[in-house]
Amino acid sequence: MLETSMTPATLPRGEGVALWRQIAARLEAHITAGELVAGARLPTEAALSGAFGVNRHTIRRAMEELAGRGLVRVEQGRGAFVAEDVVEYPLGSRTRFTENIRAQAREPSGRILRMREVEAEGRIAELLRIRRGRPLLVALRLGMVNRRPVVLGHHHLPLHRFPRARALLQANPSITAMFAEHGLQDYSRRITRITAAMPTAEEAGLLEQGRSRPVLLTEAVNIDADGAPIEVSIARYAAARTQLVVETP
Repeated sequence: MLETSMTPATLPRGEGVALWRQIAARLEAHITAGELVAGARLPTEAALSGAFGVNRHTIRRAMEELAGRGLVRVEQGRGAFVAEDVVEYPLGSRTRFTENIRAQAREPSGRILRMREVEAEGRIAELLRIRRGRPLLVALRLGMVNRRPVVLGHHHLPLHRFPRARALLQANPSITAMFAEHGLQDYSRRITRITAAMPTAEEAGLLEQGRSRPVLLTEAVNIDADGAPIEVSIARYAAARTQLVVETP
């Protein structure tokens, strides 16, 4: 909420500092002091205009300054929010969610939202190098960092290779642990394709972001030591909270 120190009377005028710069500095001070926490919605343009006694164009210019410096994010139709800390997520030959997040001194967690058995078709069957109609388990997993959702992944797992996948994932949502229970102690990433997409209403809700904001969309294939595909994952990352980092050998 706006403090009394942010009322119009506290904005010096005629001293050579543009009003929008003063407003940006005030809001930045509240953000850095922790009074406006990461992810918090800022007051509307109308509310800020009234609080500072300026027009909306001045408020908009202040927001553009803060957004350009990465302090706030503006979502069309939803307003302005204090920017969250961005998680760097490395994509390389050995990509592990838990290891990646813990390496940044953050707390990873996750849960399986639902699972269903389907028949392999089309591109998924091609990527897994199995014939169409073979049974797959598709597990929808939500990955979180410090209890904030960052990635929503559909994991396509061949059941002839991992027959106990459903029961194991119900007990422990770790895909890596499930592999280990089937005797696969290590695996690697063969390829990751990255693009952008607009989220569905469900995806936006689970990732706690607006539908008007794109997600980072990845399609990845993991393989065993012999080069055989073991999993295809299609994941959607909250773009405001995630930066994908492509590692090269």
